[in-house]
Amino acid sequence: MAYDSTNVFAKILRGEIPCHKVLEDDDVIAFMDVMPQGPGHTLVVPKSASRNLLDANPAVLAKLLPAVQRVARAVKQAFAADGVSVFQYNEPAGGQSVFHLHVHVVPRFDGVPLKPHSGTMEDPAVLAANADLVRKALT
Repeated sequence: MAYDSTNVFAKILRGEIPCHKVLEDDDVIAFMDVMPQGPGHTLVVPKSASRNLLDANPAVLAKLLPAVQRVARAVKQAFAADGVSVFQYNEPAGGQSVFHLHVHVVPRFDGVPLKPHSGTMEDPAVLAANADLVRKALT
């Protein structure tokens, strides 16, 4: 399938929709998930138009993974987490709901399950505070 430039992440990249940004460079942007499965749930998104991992240019992936690692370290530190989950979905059957390549980074705590992806948006003040924690850990 062709890349759909009207997806929500493409709109965020164009500045049409705001986000709680924690990291940005020439190749990637990272921001708080508005429907987090846990405190600190962050998305890392390449700026290049890629539907998912299956059609991404290897050069895009080569720049994406170091950013994912950097964000994963920062969210683990920022939230004093016991670990971190990193996951990525491809196509509807694989769980993908936004068709722009993105990687989820979620700080994890022993004995605490992930919240379901309920479709309920987090309070923007909570997202802003969490983004600030991650930004501080990135410096």
